[in-house]
Amino acid sequence: MELFADFKVFAYLFFTALLITLLWLLGIKRKNKIINLLWSKANYKRLIDPSLKVRRKLRNIFFLLGLLFLFIALAGPQWGREKTVAFATYSQAVIALDVSNSMLAQDFKPNRLESAKRMINMLLSQSAEQRLGLIAFTSKAYLQCPITTDTLALKSLTSSFSTENVPVQGTSLSAALELAAQMLAPYSGKKAIVLITDGEDHFPQDIQHAVSISRDHEINVIAVGIGKPEGELIPIKTAQGKEYKKDKQGNPILTKLNEKVLKDLAQQTGGVYIRYSGELKTAGDILDQLDHLDKTTDQKAKLFKYKNRYQIALVIALLFLITSILISPRKVKFKKGERNV
Repeated sequence: MELFADFKVFAYLFFTALLITLLWLLGIKRKNKIINLLWSKANYKRLIDPSLKVRRKLRNIFFLLGLLFLFIALAGPQWGREKTVAFATYSQAVIALDVSNSMLAQDFKPNRLESAKRMINMLLSQSAEQRLGLIAFTSKAYLQCPITTDTLALKSLTSSFSTENVPVQGTSLSAALELAAQMLAPYSGKKAIVLITDGEDHFPQDIQHAVSISRDHEINVIAVGIGKPEGELIPIKTAQGKEYKKDKQGNPILTKLNEKVLKDLAQQTGGVYIRYSGELKTAGDILDQLDHLDKTTDQKAKLFKYKNRYQIALVIALLFLITSILISPRKVKFKKGERNV
């Protein structure tokens, strides 16, 4: 247990009190020196009531004690524990990352997927007021992490994303939207899905149903298009080494960024389209959009904290200071028939 809420404050104030006391004693010593120059000890004793010296000493002691306890109060003495509940406000969103083979295209180095993962990690590092979930999708969507504030878990899961970890390939944007809608349904207000993909969709007939679900649940689609419109080949590993994916006729497949699909999807759901333009800038653009979502207030944690007892030290300080004021520092006594010498 820490005796003070801020021990550094107490240390600074304590040494300040010692310095004041030292200066005070030096002042008294200097005063006595001047008195000895002006009067002899015998005459000074006849001039000053003996009780005056005692009262002045008590006054000084009470004043210094009052100052010390005032400093102690400022440092926040604490003991005993009490339970408190911490609340925080968050917006809700789901990050859905395309992990289909087309994300292996290398129009962004080392490839689209790795660039997207780095961007997500950068986004997570800055998301202090967001509660996020995580989806990986191909032709099916897979829940990777429920909606949470645990950014370390989200980062760890994002780093493990791979095209080899999913049982089926292909791409279905609607599958990602529908799963995200299920995750976000319990939360009120405007929410979002951050859809990170090159825009290829093998099931375009399902997209309008997914858009309707998103609208019903007030989910804006922040569509992040990664890739280049001119297209790029898809590298694959074979026993012979690195080759490129080919169609049934043996021609290399060119995967292109389909911006039209993503722009339409964002527009229909009240969201925005963001074209990937580097990890830092894109993460910042996404975060700007997340900041506009509705926030909910929830219990963050139950905490035990020490009770602040500054009131006790403050009352003692006031008693000492008031007492020092009430003690009269001046009372001159002359004996009958004696002159003030």
